[in-house]
Order: sequence, then C-alpha cells, then structure tokens
Amino acid sequence: GGLSSLTSVGGDYLRIEYNDVLTNIDGLSSLTSVGGMLSVGYSDALTNLDGLSSLTSVGGDLRIDYNDALTNLDGLSSLTFLGGLLSIINNDVLTNLDGPSSLTSVGGNLFIERNDALTNLGGLSSLTSVGGDYLMLENNDMLTNLDGLSSLTSVSGYLGIEYNDALTNLDGLSSLTSLGGSLFIGNNDALTNLDGLSSLTFPGGDFLSIFHNDVLTNIDGLSSLTSFGGNLSVWYNDALTNLDGLSSLTSVGGYLNIEDNEALTKLDGPSSLASVGGYLYITNNDVLTSIDGLSSLTSVGGYLVITWNYNLCQSFVKVFTARVAVTGVSTYGNDDTC
Repeated sequence: GGLSSLTSVGGDYLRIEYNDVLTNIDGLSSLTSVGGMLSVGYSDALTNLDGLSSLTSVGGDLRIDYNDALTNLDGLSSLTFLGGLLSIINNDVLTNLDGPSSLTSVGGNLFIERNDALTNLGGLSSLTSVGGDYLMLENNDMLTNLDGLSSLTSVSGYLGIEYNDALTNLDGLSSLTSLGGSLFIGNNDALTNLDGLSSLTFPGGDFLSIFHNDVLTNIDGLSSLTSFGGNLSVWYNDALTNLDGLSSLTSVGGYLNIEDNEALTKLDGPSSLASVGGYLYITNNDVLTSIDGLSSLTSVGGYLVITWNYNLCQSFVKVFTARVAVTGVSTYGNDDTC
C-alpha cells in the first residue's frame, strides 16, 4: 500500500478507526514505532493485525477495541515496549491474545473486557508488571483461566476480576506478590477458589471485596493476608462454607462486612483478628451457628451489627458483644430460642 515505506509515527496518535470494509493493515508492514497512541477500532471487517508485525514500540496507549471480525493479535509479536495503557475491549470473535508475547510491562492501565470468544490470556505470558491505576478483567464470557498471567508480579493500582462466567480459578496469578490498590472479585459464576492469590500482599487499596461468586467454596487463597488497612467485604457467596483463608488476619483498618453467605456455618477462620477500625457487620448468613472464631477480637471502632442470622443463638451474640469494646451494638433477627 501507499504507506509501505512508513517506519515511524512521531505525533500524538495513529488512529485506524471506523473503516467498515478494511480487511487488513498490511500496508503498515514497515512500521516499527509509534510515539503516541495507537488505536485500531470499530473496523468491522478487519480480521488480523499482521500489518503491524514490525512494530516494536508504542509510546502511548494501545487500544484494540470494537473490531467485530478480529480473530487474533498475532501481528503484535514484535512489540516489546508500551508506555501507556493496553485496552482490548469488545472484540467479539477474538479467541486468544497470543500476539504480544514479548511484552514484559504495561506502563498504564490494562483493560481486557467484553471479548465474548476469548478463552485464554496466553499471549501475556511475559508480562511482569502493570503500572497504571487499573487492571480490569471483566465480562469475558468464555475465559476459563488466567494462566497467561503467570509471570505477573506487581499491579500498581486496582485489580478487578468480574463477570467472567466460565472462569474457574485464579491460578494464573500465583506469581503476583504486590497490589497497590483495591481488589474486587465478583460475579464469576464458575469460580471455585482463590488459591492463585496465595502469594499476594496488600500494601494499599481501600477495598478488598469478594462477592457474588456462586460456587466459591473457600477463600484459602487469602492466607497470606495479615492486615488490611481498608474495608474488607465477603458477601453473597452462596457456596462459601468457611473463612479459614483469613486465619492470619490480625487487623482491619476499615469496616469488615460478612453478609448473605448462605452456606457459611461458622467464623472459625479469623481467629487471630484483634481489631476492626470501622464497623463489623455480620448479617443474613442463614446457617451460621457459631462466631467463636472471633475470640481474639477486642475492639471495633464503629458499630457492631449482628442481625438476621437465623441459626445463631442470640445468647451467644450477647456474650460476644459484651466483651468487645465498641461504639454501639445492634443485634436482632438471630435465634432467640436457645
């Protein structure tokens, strides 16, 4: 094509967008670097990125979004440097990310969202760090595992893993040791465990929230968590039977919310927990019979609320609340018959 001799673009962006009948970008085969943003999007007939096979460096963001016919990213096999974010969103027939296998870091955010046919993240196997505020893995309906992230050791900001209906485990995150921001794991209908998080420490972030994972049976993957300065929530996990994964936890700086876990029978897990800086909320856990696991707890900075746990003896609740220093107490809807 007419751009076959082009080796670099030094401006703020290179945009290849809204080209309804564009089937390839082979005319860019000599392009090695883009100084600013590169966007390939809204091109309904584009099936591949092979024309970018010489591209080694993108100084700004790389956006690959809304390409209905794009099946692979193999054309990114030479890419070694990305200064900005990487966005891979709404590519309906994209099955894998095998292309950018030489990429070791993403300078900005990483968004992998709403790719309905994506089954794995194998092409990110060399990625060790994400430097931006967000790593978002959301609404990828066919994604079964995160094994392609096996080299990832640090995320500077927020990590969100949500609405991935086929995701069964987080084992691909087993090398992740550092998370600077909040962690949200929610609405993953097939997720059974959090074991892939066993190496993770939580130096920052306002929230750690595990919610609406229908077949999650345990949270043992949080066993390295010794303290958390923010707010911790475990709620609406219908198959969760215990909180043993919180056995090393000694303090929560914000609130602790344990709510609507229908199979949770006891709270033996957080046996080392001594203090909660905000409120402690234990409610609507239908088969909860024991809170003896909170025997080390001595102070709650906010209100202590234990309500609507239908099989938890109210007499046990009263004994528990009497020995903990709290701002206020609310207990009702528990079992008054024992």
